[in-house]
Amino acid sequence: MASEITIRTGGAADAARVAALHAQSWRTAYADLLPARVLGDGMAAERRELWQIRLEADYGEPADTPTLLLAEDQDGSLLGFCYLVPEPDGRVLLDNLHVRPGDTGRGIGGRLLRAALAGCPAPVRLEVLRANTRAVAFYEREGGVRTAEGTAEFAGGVRLPEYEYSWPAGGVSGRTP
Repeated sequence: MASEITIRTGGAADAARVAALHAQSWRTAYADLLPARVLGDGMAAERRELWQIRLEADYGEPADTPTLLLAEDQDGSLLGFCYLVPEPDGRVLLDNLHVRPGDTGRGIGGRLLRAALAGCPAPVRLEVLRANTRAVAFYEREGGVRTAEGTAEFAGGVRLPEYEYSWPAGGVSGRTP
């Protein structure tokens, strides 16, 4: 149940768990959207390196430092995460929002998204693959407004159409985190 979930700020010590969940989520959510070569064994190692670099980096000013939010169950198991990156134009990119496969549909993603939006003094945007209809429907239910279309680029030259969704500063839907 979503009420048994704790949302907290993560850090460098969480890199390995975040990377593992990220790879697992990609393999599940994108299995029918991306070629197998993009989701292969090398992807997990790339995620580990990416999260280690991201979470150990010194971004300087707090206003320039990304924020990692983690959703954990009562035992401290990682159920999901989201990562917010300040952008030069004053907006914040919600770069990742993933829930552990098998735990989707429990309200975890909504809790993470609403916590991220409530704690953000700037407008928030994200990019989602157009063919990821489950995620598109989720962001629309959560009050996201489609503000642009583009193309996502993946390893090996894979390019897929994507949408951008946006929320105003503090732009929470009518629900509570």
